[in-house]
Amino acid sequence: MDKSLTTTLLFSFFLLISLSVSSLAQSCSSNSSFSRNRIYSACNDLSQLSCSLHWNYHQSNMTADIAFRKTGASTSNWIAWALNPAGGRMAGSQALVAYQQSNGTMRVYTAQVGATGSMPPAALSFEVPSISAEIVGGDMIIFATLQLSTSLVSTNQVWQEGPLSGDAPVQHPLNAENRQSVGTVNFVSGSVTSTGAATTPKDRRRNVHGVLNAVSWGILMPVGIIIARYLKVFKSAGPAWFYLHAICQTSGYAVGVAGWATGIKLGSDSPGITYDKHRKLGITIFALGTLQVLALLLRPKPDHKYRLYWNIYHHTIGYTTVILSIVNIFEGFDVLDREKNWRKAYIGVLIFLGAVAVVLEAVTWLIVIKRKKTASSDKHVNGVNGYGSRVQQTA
Repeated sequence: MDKSLTTTLLFSFFLLISLSVSSLAQSCSSNSSFSRNRIYSACNDLSQLSCSLHWNYHQSNMTADIAFRKTGASTSNWIAWALNPAGGRMAGSQALVAYQQSNGTMRVYTAQVGATGSMPPAALSFEVPSISAEIVGGDMIIFATLQLSTSLVSTNQVWQEGPLSGDAPVQHPLNAENRQSVGTVNFVSGSVTSTGAATTPKDRRRNVHGVLNAVSWGILMPVGIIIARYLKVFKSAGPAWFYLHAICQTSGYAVGVAGWATGIKLGSDSPGITYDKHRKLGITIFALGTLQVLALLLRPKPDHKYRLYWNIYHHTIGYTTVILSIVNIFEGFDVLDREKNWRKAYIGVLIFLGAVAVVLEAVTWLIVIKRKKTASSDKHVNGVNGYGSRVQQTA
């Protein structure tokens, strides 16, 4: 290849990269067109939820004209931007809230966010001379003028989005993005930081709850079923398969009870925050698991006439419990949403257990078929027909 052509291609390649990086770095300013020819001298991309903040600060009267933009907003969601000198949290903050109502008009108002996340309209601790909102090109934007005090010129900011119930905002999700939509803003210097949400004791209890239930109902219980279904086929396992099965199931139930108790405690410590499906499934799983444990106390002997019915009950409740547990574990991952790492890890565990089950299913079927052929051959050799009658020998 000609040297000059190579140089030209390399130069074009690096120029393209530099332009791409520049456009990424300047995504806030490149998305700064607003209605009524509004122009803002400062803007910053916020780290979560595809939001940005634009403003002009007027030193003479300590006012700030702001535009809070949510890119790719859903008309079934509300958005909010707030200041909170007391800390990096939504509760207790002074918020601007906006959403599109069912009749297509925008509603925008100020709110003092309550301890449970409620946002009823209310005057703020500082004046807001003007406030409006609009949806343009899929972006939802709040415009406002803020009369700032000295303590609010540089303070904590919080921003959120959440679903609507009818024409009323309800609790926002508690996933990673929503929990990390926290930072600081300095209207004078133009600096914005995103500090994220610190791990709280409730976060740690939530993580413990998730781990306990994933390990118990989601791993130990399925392993116990695999042991009972497949190991008893191997004659060399003897009665050991039963004891291993019992150990897995009882230890899984014990750990599961601890996980269930932490879930109940989390619910009582979080008034106004409910995960209805997750909660109902958890109660159902705990009840089924308890029935399984109680059924062990009534297990008939192998030759008892009711043993067949007990086996049907035991297997049905066991498989139902595990299936519901796996579904509920994924419901829990939706709540935790730690960058989906836990979900991926558990999916890996399920794939491994599924692969083991498939291999053992094939092996045990081969063993059973071989045993049937051997038994049939032995009967033929010993002169017994298929109906269990001795075959008459002829000389």
